[in-house]
Parts: sequence; structure tokens; C-alpha cells
Amino acid sequence: MVALRGDVDEPTRRRRAISDTPVVWRALNVVDRLLVRGVGRLEVTGEFPAHLVGKPVLVAANHIGMFDPMVLMAAAKTQGFLPRFMLTAGLLDAPVVGWLLRRSGHLRVDRGKATVLDAFTVAVDTLKTAKVPLLVYPEGRVTLDPGMWPEKGKTGVARMALGGRVPVVTISQWGAHEAVYWGTESVGGWQDVKPLVTSFLRAVRRRPVFKVHFGGEVDLSDLSATKPGDAMRAHKRIMQAITDGLVPLRPDEPDLPAFHDPTRPTTATSPWKPAPR
Repeated sequence: MVALRGDVDEPTRRRRAISDTPVVWRALNVVDRLLVRGVGRLEVTGEFPAHLVGKPVLVAANHIGMFDPMVLMAAAKTQGFLPRFMLTAGLLDAPVVGWLLRRSGHLRVDRGKATVLDAFTVAVDTLKTAKVPLLVYPEGRVTLDPGMWPEKGKTGVARMALGGRVPVVTISQWGAHEAVYWGTESVGGWQDVKPLVTSFLRAVRRRPVFKVHFGGEVDLSDLSATKPGDAMRAHKRIMQAITDGLVPLRPDEPDLPAFHDPTRPTTATSPWKPAPR
């Protein structure tokens, strides 16, 4: 007789997702969690959908600082998965760092001399073959809105989700911006690095709270990659879900953040900021 195996239970599925992760990436995530714990306190709310663990998923988060990828990686571990990233060939082929990233299971996107459209097609095809959630920032950069609400962002993540028929789960986060200053776009010497080091050391003493909320899956079932306007509609739903999850994380800071970073420009305006009540 052959036993018919049903669907594995949730704890087993989460353990399998971790055990299937390359050893190098698991080791780097251990270092990351120790770093996050050494700097501040991590508080995670919500839950990543269990049925999506170990499957292609776009995990879309707001981008608030240089340290927030580390915080999000540590938060993801509490949900039973270690996210990967879509990286260009140039980064994966870099000495030392490239070696670590190649062995960590990140997805390679070879742009080469392809047009933007070709590169996007390659990204969608690569995403379809992924077996792990991919962490993405729809804004594309750290928000420069004075209140640190999400920037307008671009439709790239939404188009990837629709093109690959891949589900989107949102993450909202607050507090990681207190760990390290925004800094500068280019580093020319110690004077550019000094604000980052000093702000990090202050954070170790202050121990800020890193709040991460896992929202549910964004419903994009009625939208299509081929219908005009649907990419923008999907983008709006994703960004609104992120914003809705962010509101309860900063109840005492609805307008401006209490933490002031003198190095961060404030040259953008968020279209998602909630209206005053």
C-alpha cells in the first residue's frame, strides 16, 4: 500500500522553508538578527499567510531608512521565512560580496544590453520560478516625505505581480529610521561616514523600538497585466495597504517623526498620507 500524503501542516512548512535556504544566507541572517537585537527592540504584529511560505510572493514594504532591510529580514524570520532579493548581474559578479550573494539564493536578473522592456520581461520570468518570498520596495528609495509617509512610488512591483500572477503581501514598518542616519548619496571620506557611525552608536544606547506589521495579501484578482490602467490600480492598492498598516504603528507621530535626522532631505510629498481626523 502507498500512503497518500496530505498537505503538510504550517509548522512543518515553515521549518522546511528555512531548511531549504542556502547555508550562507542562513548564516548571514543569524548575524543580522544579532545585529538588530544589539541595536534595538523588535516588535512584530500581524502574520505572513502560511499558505504562501515557500512560494513565489512579492513582499512589499515601505522604505524608511538605511537599517530597515536588516529589521525586515529579522522580522521575516519570526514568520518562518528568509526573504530573497532580485539582484543585477553586476552586483552578483562583484568580488567577495558577489560570492556570498550568489550562494545565498538571490534571483539573478541579467540586463546586459537589453531594453527596459526586455529587462522587465526577464524579471517576471525569473520571479515565476522563485520558491521564496522576494522583498521589494515599491517606492524605490528611502522616503523623502517630511512626515516619512510613503512616497508615490512606481508601478514596477504591481506590473511584476500582474505579469507573473504572483501574490503581494505588504509589510508596514516604523522605527528603523532611528538606527542609522540617511547620510549622503556618495561617500568621499570620513566626514561622510561619521554621521552614520555616530547615529548608530547613539541608537545602541537608546535602543529604539522597531515595529513591523505583516498585512494580509492584497486582492488583485480582478486586475490584469494586459488591461490599461490596471497596473496603476494595483499599485494604489499595494501602497494604500502599506499606509493603512503604518498608521497604527505611529499613533503619536501622525505628522512629523519624533526622531529628527538632519541628513535626510525632505524634498518629496506623500500622496498616501492620511487626512487629519
